[in-house]
Amino acid sequence: MAAGKGTRMKSNLPKVLHKAAGRTMLGQVWHEVRAAGIDNCVIVVGHGAEQVQASLAGEPGCRFALQMPQLGTGHCVQQALPQILPQTQAVLILCGDTPLLRAQTINAMYQRYAASQQKDNQPLAGLLLTTILDNPHGYGRIVRNNDGSVTAIVEEKDASAEQRQIREINAGAYIFNYAALQSALARLDNNNAQGEYYLTDVISLLAADGQRLDTLPAADPLETTGVNDRVQLAAAAAELFRRKAEELMLAGVTIINPVSCCIEMDVQVGADTIIYPNCQLRGQTSIGSGCVIDSDCLITDSQIGNDCTITKSVLNQATIGDRANIGPFAYLRPGANLAEDVKVGDFAELKNARIGRGSKIPHLSYIGDAEVGENVNIGCGTITCNYDGVNKHLTKIGNNVFVGSNSNLVAPVEVQDDAFIAAGSTITKQVGAGALAVERSPQREIANWGREKSPKALAAIKSSPKQD
Repeated sequence: MAAGKGTRMKSNLPKVLHKAAGRTMLGQVWHEVRAAGIDNCVIVVGHGAEQVQASLAGEPGCRFALQMPQLGTGHCVQQALPQILPQTQAVLILCGDTPLLRAQTINAMYQRYAASQQKDNQPLAGLLLTTILDNPHGYGRIVRNNDGSVTAIVEEKDASAEQRQIREINAGAYIFNYAALQSALARLDNNNAQGEYYLTDVISLLAADGQRLDTLPAADPLETTGVNDRVQLAAAAAELFRRKAEELMLAGVTIINPVSCCIEMDVQVGADTIIYPNCQLRGQTSIGSGCVIDSDCLITDSQIGNDCTITKSVLNQATIGDRANIGPFAYLRPGANLAEDVKVGDFAELKNARIGRGSKIPHLSYIGDAEVGENVNIGCGTITCNYDGVNKHLTKIGNNVFVGSNSNLVAPVEVQDDAFIAAGSTITKQVGAGALAVERSPQREIANWGREKSPKALAAIKSSPKQD
């Protein structure tokens, strides 16, 4: 169910598209559903329908149903019925704003339900996920008979004073026999405080039919948390970050201070990598084994090889080969592609640049729209002048080239293998293989200019004692 606006989020973005630990809430629920082995899913959309559909575009087994207007959760499920395959035996219903629900819990629900279908004289018509809360305010309460059987779910606004004392709450996750669900949905009414068609009324209808219902207590009450505002979103994200850090540490990654790091759910990190405090690893980032990710790194959608060291640097859509050494304070922008054993030092910036094995860009350089060969040394202060105000142009540097400090390579230009560029040169033409290119203005010296023109020198002359 992903049709609601989420007014308490105070956002133009549909609630289920707000992100927690790198995934939208809906995307996180979808991920867990797929991890549980469910490959046919109907997403009921409404507010921001096109955006919500686009967020799952291309996902296999995903179909959409439109709920417009939104007349309650029961009405929501009614809109999904035409999309459900006719041979379906059981239906799992989840909320798109419960990002902490785990695949293990979904599997436990199904195992309990499936076991009743095979063994019980009266198989379950429905199974509800529940939990016990010290403060159940705002949640639907589970109402039971004296024998413990479930008879109803009563929403907070419709509950009596006695029912509000019940601490067992509805977690918003259900499995229903499909035929029983269809029958109950057809009989829903909106005679309640909200004037909506409640999915929870399906429970009382089935109980009145003499159908059997059961509950599964959530192993972790946090899994039942629904997100309604940004405070709850931040809390859900913190729990997902904690889970991700725990997963990585159990797989052999050292995280010095997990609480200080934000490692998103889709990030992959190899064993024996060490992650220091205050790092953010985002998106589809993949880091190999034996790396050191030092403090204060921000790495997004980047692929990093084995045995690399990255220190206080920003990487975005970069590809880094084995044994690279990056930083401190390097900035690798989209298209930066480093081969093995490359060094990129402090305050160096790379964009759309392919750097060959063993090459070094130690510091204070900008290399953009460039192809750099193997074993190249780029001197301090070197830049590729890639933009003419209209178009970007390519700089090509061959193998074993030495580029002296404070050089400008004005693209399009090529420096061939084994060439040398003298410090302070501005190169506008091809440099041949093995050549030394020197492009500087001749140095001139004008005698006594400083004494005659410098204000400080003139003031010193005027203030000095006069000689007889």
